Amino acid sequence: MKKIVVIEDDMDLFSLLKYNLEKEGFAVAGAHTGHGAVDLCLREKPGLIMLDIMLPDSDGLEICRRLRKQAEFVETPLMFLTARASETDRIAGLELGANDYIVKPFFLREVVARVKVQFRGPRDRAEVLSVSGIELDRARCRVLLEGSEVQLTATELRLLEFLMGRAGIVFSREQLLDAVWGGGRAVTGRTVDVYVLRLRQKLEPDPANPRLIRSVRGFGYSFNDARLPAEALRRA
Repeated sequence: MKKIVVIEDDMDLFSLLKYNLEKEGFAVAGAHTGHGAVDLCLREKPGLIMLDIMLPDSDGLEICRRLRKQAEFVETPLMFLTARASETDRIAGLELGANDYIVKPFFLREVVARVKVQFRGPRDRAEVLSVSGIELDRARCRVLLEGSEVQLTATELRLLEFLMGRAGIVFSREQLLDAVWGGGRAVTGRTVDVYVLRLRQKLEPDPANPRLIRSVRGFGYSFNDARLPAEALRRA
């Protein structure tokens, strides 16, 4: 069974996370303070660490820094759960080695989906993605919309592949820039908006009212999986 350590001072939120993660088959251990967090992780040896930044007795960023200095946790996926939403905070967290940065309040089902992404191995990578009437063949770099081929540029294809492979998960512009354009990029968040618009014009029946690539005001974008149930839209 895959184990997760959750360091979260909000006991109600901790209980919600624990319940939902255990319902999906994960084992969950955790604490409500930062004191002893590193020792807890060393003892539990989790496959994933979820860490609040604003703990009553500690700074989650410092705990992350200490964990990354431990040989056991150099490559262990680590996700921040925090109310600190500024671009500076997100960048600081990701630069310290976090694999994901989730801002409160959030969708519980989205958090569970992001957790599953972190546990995916190379063998989980399907050669053909099929979501909401779109098929993306990774090996042939080919996209079909309802059976008809759609011509995309290399960057459009990478962006679509990233979003489709994580359908239902919301990504900030900064996260999309890092994933699609890479760390040495010389582009801004506006570039993401332009490429999303191009994809909508090529894939959406009504680009002015997009249903596939949805905007999340003040944050970024998500690829809409039509199979997601209505309760996925409820906030934690």
